Amino acid sequence: MKKSMKHTISVLVQNQFGVLARVSGMFSARGYNINSLCVGETLDPTVSRMTVVVNGDDNVLAQIIQQLNKLVEVIEVTDLTKESFVERELVMVKVAAVGQQRSEVVEIANIFRAKVVDVGAAAMIVQVTGAAGKIAAFIDMMRPFGVEELVRTGEIAIGRCAK
Repeated sequence: MKKSMKHTISVLVQNQFGVLARVSGMFSARGYNINSLCVGETLDPTVSRMTVVVNGDDNVLAQIIQQLNKLVEVIEVTDLTKESFVERELVMVKVAAVGQQRSEVVEIANIFRAKVVDVGAAAMIVQVTGAAGKIAAFIDMMRPFGVEELVRTGEIAIGRCAK
């Protein structure tokens, strides 16, 4: 039995109307679930980079890459999982905090190098960036205060610099 694992795929595409729909449609048409999908322009405004995180064995990954390469708008597909890469995600957490709880939230935020970005009468919004493990640990630390809302960007990734 083949082992299913997390794969982080970088896809350079032409920055055109409908490309995101075609790429995501390719995944859904073949029954592949996308764990995370982030898209943004590159230095060249005619090109966008998609960072797609999926679970599957090597055969599933090979099929995904083959299908992506068939799309006309796709310029390049890279499986970052086989390389050394840096991954980050941005998360904003709205957490209930009044009185002494505010200073506790700030202390925890400082430990995680997070930043308080908004304060209201009964809640605070804290943003944190990092790898998946750091994000999960931060959210777990915020749960006892009462997480009112949480929003995540999804993972972005880039290959490491050559040494």
